[in-house]
Amino acid sequence: SCDATQLCNCSSMDLDFIPPGLTGKITVLNLAHNRIKHIRSHDLQQAVNLRALLLQSNKISSIDEDSFCSLEKLELLDLSNNSLAHLSPVWFGHLFSLQHLHLQGNSYRDLGESSPFSNLRNLSSLHLGNPQFSTIRQGNFEGIVLLNKLWIDGGNLSQYEPGSLRLIKKINHMIINLRSINVFSAIVRDLLHSVTWLEVRKIAFSIPAEMQLLRVMSSSFAKKISFKQTLLTDATVPEIVSILEDMPKLVEVEMIDCRLLGTGRWEIQIQANQSQTVRVLTIEKLSIEEFYLFTDLQAVEGLLSLLTKVTVENTKVFLVPCSLSQRLLSLEYLDLSANLLGDQSLEHSACQGGWPSLQTLNLSQNSLSDLDITGKSLSHLRNLSLLDISQNNFGEIPDVCEWPKTLKYLNLSSTHIPKLTTCIPPTLEVLDVSANNLKEFGLQLPFLKELYLTKNQLKTLPGAAPIPNLVAMSVRRNKLNSFSREEFESFKNMELLDASDNNFICSCEFLSFIHQQAGIAQVLVGWPDKYVCDSPLAVRGERVGAVHLSLMECHRSLVVVLICALVFLVILVLVVVGYKYHAVWYLRMTWAWLQAKRKPKRAPPKDICYDAFVSYSENDSDWVENIMVRELEQACPPFRLCLHKRDFVPGKWIVDNIIDSIEKSHKTLFVLSEHFVQSEWCKYELDFSHFRLFDENNDTAILVLLEPIQSKAIPKRFCKLRKIMNTKTYLEWPLEEEQQEIFWFNLKIALKS
Repeated sequence: SCDATQLCNCSSMDLDFIPPGLTGKITVLNLAHNRIKHIRSHDLQQAVNLRALLLQSNKISSIDEDSFCSLEKLELLDLSNNSLAHLSPVWFGHLFSLQHLHLQGNSYRDLGESSPFSNLRNLSSLHLGNPQFSTIRQGNFEGIVLLNKLWIDGGNLSQYEPGSLRLIKKINHMIINLRSINVFSAIVRDLLHSVTWLEVRKIAFSIPAEMQLLRVMSSSFAKKISFKQTLLTDATVPEIVSILEDMPKLVEVEMIDCRLLGTGRWEIQIQANQSQTVRVLTIEKLSIEEFYLFTDLQAVEGLLSLLTKVTVENTKVFLVPCSLSQRLLSLEYLDLSANLLGDQSLEHSACQGGWPSLQTLNLSQNSLSDLDITGKSLSHLRNLSLLDISQNNFGEIPDVCEWPKTLKYLNLSSTHIPKLTTCIPPTLEVLDVSANNLKEFGLQLPFLKELYLTKNQLKTLPGAAPIPNLVAMSVRRNKLNSFSREEFESFKNMELLDASDNNFICSCEFLSFIHQQAGIAQVLVGWPDKYVCDSPLAVRGERVGAVHLSLMECHRSLVVVLICALVFLVILVLVVVGYKYHAVWYLRMTWAWLQAKRKPKRAPPKDICYDAFVSYSENDSDWVENIMVRELEQACPPFRLCLHKRDFVPGKWIVDNIIDSIEKSHKTLFVLSEHFVQSEWCKYELDFSHFRLFDENNDTAILVLLEPIQSKAIPKRFCKLRKIMNTKTYLEWPLEEEQQEIFWFNLKIALKS
């Protein structure tokens, strides 16, 4: 169950006890989802280098006091969802390196008379509580000074001794799941100056008499307040608003999946001074049963003028009163997606004088149907540069429309537009018209830099003359058969062309041309999975659908010429054909392949520049570049990653770039997905790294499964990947937020090994 990096996955094996034979080499041990009831003192005695121990979702009811005494290097311990009736301080006495502790979902009613955490000086996140958890005492958190996250599930927490949490000097993110307003008030009183982000879950603010207990919040120094799955009423909203407006450092207020009983007719007048600090308001999935009776919010209009970012998503908004829009003087970002706005209501919402500073507007997934009215309603917004009106139902569009003169980004994807007209503003730099069944594109857009035409019906590339400054274009999932060298070279500034998932005819000239361009601009065409190739199976030039042919099969005539090499005429023809079909390129790639095979398995330590070379599909770049890179390169200590977009040497042959990057990296990290196995360049990276990564004595490959892939579904050309997935353990990206912390921990351990 252990891979080369000593990550041992023994989860879901119906184990009744911790397996014997654990050694000091193991760094991660996953025993989750088994039937373990008891942890004995000798079970983990030899696992002295263990960094992560996952024991969640077992039936553990007892732990010997010295069970964890040898785990001084342990950083993550997950004992959640077991049957522990009490917590012993002795368990954690030797866990000096522990950073993450999960104890939620057990059956203990309190934390004991003293602190179970007094020796955990490096603790960063703590998650505790369960349906039986009822008491927190003074001293329970003694020894903890700083926490990044504290999560208390206390739905039935009824006794809280004042001062219990006051010993913690700073908590970046506090999550409280409570029902008792009295307990909530006491906890907040202890956290007035220590919490940066306070998140309140599953609590009902429904009784006006209890609101006075919340007045203590007005002295809190929290910068962000989140309400999730909470209940509000017309009777309690005024008091809550007043409290939030009085908080001296509050910047952001967030309400997600909450419920409001009422129609906005507050029973008392909101008496609050406008907050001088609140800038961000987010409301997502707010349930208002009688939303069609909701009032115009005149009572809060005077409190909104300083807001710069407002999101009201999936909340059945059908109108923003004009007077309210005119009060949003500082608003720069507005997201009203997934609501019920129509053409006439938008015209009223975006009235003259409304949203004067707005730069970004998201109106996707509404009920807009007339593009002319939409553009005219927004034309007075002098600062608007980004507009998302995707997933509406516009249909036919007129030839002339009014738009803000500053508009640079327009998203019209999935709007049922059959044909584009000059209604599209000429000032655009980015245009997305994906998923509209367009058959042609011929707009004159002189400033356009990015064009997205995915999921349409195009049979040819758009002309370059009307869009001379284009840098990136996506024509995925269209009906392209081919495009000529002249068509491609007419785009003088093109850096990325994504033409994958089309019906390309795989002529040798076309293949050579595309691979030749890869050194200059990234061209994605998605073969061999989707292409059609000239072959003897074709009758009178007819295309054979979905034929999987290698590049050599496209050069069948060249093979015949080689057989007749003794004939001078054939040799002459060979030279001509070789020149015509760029044989030099293939010879260079073969030579690079042989050089890679002959080089030593590992580069000298002085030549290692990166912790890992990342091999991934361009379709997964958003996850890699915005999530993984941020998590790893901003870690402490940071990891140095090699990405082809950022770190390849410009002008250098792409094959040399791949080989050099692998040789200069301590590890090679493959981000596996359906897109990966469809990528030709990912296959090259896998092949070139084979000589150094996948022999029995080398463990420098790390596989990250971004989405489920059955090994049988992997194309046969990825035979090495199929073998590796059947013999090595890989990391799977979890969708659950709580599991993602464990994923990053395991990945960092693998990179360090």
